[in-house]
Amino acid sequence: MDKIAVLIPCYNEEKTIEKVVKDAKAALPEAVVYVYDNNSKDRTVEIARAAGAVICHEYMQGKGNVIRRMFREIDAQCYIMVDGDDTYPMEYAAEMVDKVLNKNADMVVGDRLSTTYFTENKRPFHNFGNSIVRGSINTLFKSEIKDIMTGYRAFSYQFVKTFPVMSKGFEIETEMTIHAVNNNMQVENVLVDYRDRPEGSESKLNTYSDGMKVLLTIVRLFREYKPLPFFSLVSLVLVILATVFFIPVLSEYMATGLVLKFPTLIVCGFVVLAAIQSFFSGLILNNIVQRDRKNFEMDLNRVYSEYMSKM
Repeated sequence: MDKIAVLIPCYNEEKTIEKVVKDAKAALPEAVVYVYDNNSKDRTVEIARAAGAVICHEYMQGKGNVIRRMFREIDAQCYIMVDGDDTYPMEYAAEMVDKVLNKNADMVVGDRLSTTYFTENKRPFHNFGNSIVRGSINTLFKSEIKDIMTGYRAFSYQFVKTFPVMSKGFEIETEMTIHAVNNNMQVENVLVDYRDRPEGSESKLNTYSDGMKVLLTIVRLFREYKPLPFFSLVSLVLVILATVFFIPVLSEYMATGLVLKFPTLIVCGFVVLAAIQSFFSGLILNNIVQRDRKNFEMDLNRVYSEYMSKM
């Protein structure tokens, strides 16, 4: 087992990967630096190997697939994950490692949004999207995570070996954050400076399509992790809709003694039944989630015992 593993997912980063690898080795001399190549078509692999990185491959495209492979194959006391685009200074890595190894943190978030991100990043929709995602997750899950979409994080062994990777692409950071918050894992924030990509280096993140995937991931995970609030909200919306359409029918009945819009009345009745069904579905699923939380705690104990046996 490595003491510290630096994990760098890469796709066509020949312009920056050498500096990232060398900076990682300088900041954390005792660390093993792994570059996981995701079908790069340039010289990323060749340059990373020459810089001293251990080269691994994931042939299924997508950052989520790469992270699944990394977490499955590497055993370490502490993991540092950083992008290969040289947007995150490695001098903060030692502080992040310290929080994992000495202060029991399960995930340490490299917080760009509280420092230079909004001035360095030249894509205004990325800025807006990051703010929306952060606000929605902190509201829905009652957390205080400062940066949801950052690619600069540190993890404990327990987090890595209990995190079920479901996403294939860039929505993986959102999934990590919600997993940690929902399972009451210790999350710390470390302020890090952010610098925009150097000239000639292009982002693989599509503002609109990947942004929509992230938002849909938030909705999906809110439904899975918080089914009672989710389905109660659905139930409330259905009741409001039924009430809005029922009021004119009731008014006509009070005035004339006749139901003049029978189809509307029937539809309102079915909508109310759907609302009741939605609420009770939330109750049932909430019990299942509570059982899964208990199972997760038992699994966490098992992973901790496994970790101690490898030390």
